[in-house]
Order: sequence, then structure tokens, then C-alpha cells
Amino acid sequence: MKELIEKINAEFEAFSTDTALQSEKSNKAAGTRARKSALELSKLFKEFRKVSVEEAKK
Repeated sequence: MKELIEKINAEFEAFSTDTALQSEKSNKAAGTRARKSALELSKLFKEFRKVSVEEAKK
């Protein structure tokens, strides 16, 4: 679970950086990377939910 949380934090950092570049400097490539990070975060959050529910059942 710790590894999953670290992945989420790292992906969020990348998302945050790219969204800042997109909004401040109108960097189109950063927008693409931010959208990709958002999709990956969605997958990671679903995985976190699954793991969290299983941990709660123990």
C-alpha cells in the first residue's frame, strides 16, 4: 500500500507541475502531459480504493 501511495504522490507532483506550466505559460505539451497524468491518477485511485477496502476487511 505504501508503494501505491508513493506512486500517487509522484504522479500528482507531475500533474501539478504540468498544469502550472499549461496555465502560466500556455505550454500545450504540458497540457497533454497533465491530461495523461489525470488518467493515470484515476487508475491509481481506483486501485487505492480496492486495496483500502481489502485492508479494512482484515
